[in-house]
Amino acid sequence: MKLKRATIVRSILTVIAAGLSLLATRGGATPDQPGAKKWYKGNLHTHTVHSDGDSTPNEVASWYKDHRYHFLVLSDHNYLTETAGLNTVFASPEKFLLIQGEEVTTSSGGKPVHVNAYHLGGLVDPVQADSVAATIQANVNAIRAARALPSLNHPNFGWAVTSKDLMQVSNLNLLEVYNGHPMVNNRGGGGAESLDEMWDALLTGGKRIHGIAVDDAHHFKTIDKTLSNPGRGWIMVRAARLADADIRAAIEAGDFYASSGITLNDVRTDGGALRIEIKPDGAARYSTYFIGEGGKALKRVDGINPEYRFQGGEKYVRAKIQASTGDDAWVQPVFGGSR
Repeated sequence: MKLKRATIVRSILTVIAAGLSLLATRGGATPDQPGAKKWYKGNLHTHTVHSDGDSTPNEVASWYKDHRYHFLVLSDHNYLTETAGLNTVFASPEKFLLIQGEEVTTSSGGKPVHVNAYHLGGLVDPVQADSVAATIQANVNAIRAARALPSLNHPNFGWAVTSKDLMQVSNLNLLEVYNGHPMVNNRGGGGAESLDEMWDALLTGGKRIHGIAVDDAHHFKTIDKTLSNPGRGWIMVRAARLADADIRAAIEAGDFYASSGITLNDVRTDGGALRIEIKPDGAARYSTYFIGEGGKALKRVDGINPEYRFQGGEKYVRAKIQASTGDDAWVQPVFGGSR
């Protein structure tokens, strides 16, 4: 009897150990596991009364913390909101963090050019040049010189920026592929590229660029579809801890996904495949499109566990998940040679 009981105990312990080992190999490993990476929800593009928003930095920070975001960038036009004092009030270990930023705002030939700067130490003055591409490049250079991360904002706002413009720009690795403002023309139209088409044109042209989603919130006091309200777009970053340096490193590495409402449990590349686990939400149904060179749909998978097995020779493979609710999520490209 004692021998049988010991055998049962060993079997149970073996199953538990195997389960823990499996969790450790997944992107969303158990939060209490030392060194495990976790998902952190954040918004990179938000406005306050310091530019054209309707609420104070305190009110804006409160909204995101109350709605369980983990990090927030206050990106007012040509204004740097110092976060040290705000973090004294709002920051909490592993719960909430404000990151300094600015929307460096200028124009070229009457077309708006807006480049966000993340993890910024001081104000960056906007630069104007003789073309849209040259203006973007000059401001990217200024942001890089300030040791911050640049991101090209809402390219179709004012129909200002095309993929041909962006192909001329170097050292730009972040692009808004979704912006929650109602006037930014995410889907393109009338012969203009959608932001997804623009992203694929850049990837096909050899650019290594990651796609972000933001809400670009300006209006917190009145909620209406005609206003730029919070909560419409965000990124989920996978990092070891909620700290400025870790969030920055994960964004630079592309270890995040973008969303307008879909939550993913895991994204991983292993065993020659890109695998995604979608968190079900009520009765919603999901279709995932694996997209490659030229914006070609390589495969469609319905359900919550889509995967794409690499065939060899793909320049890149990214994924876009669409929900029956109208929400989307964007998985970062896996480039050939980095699988």
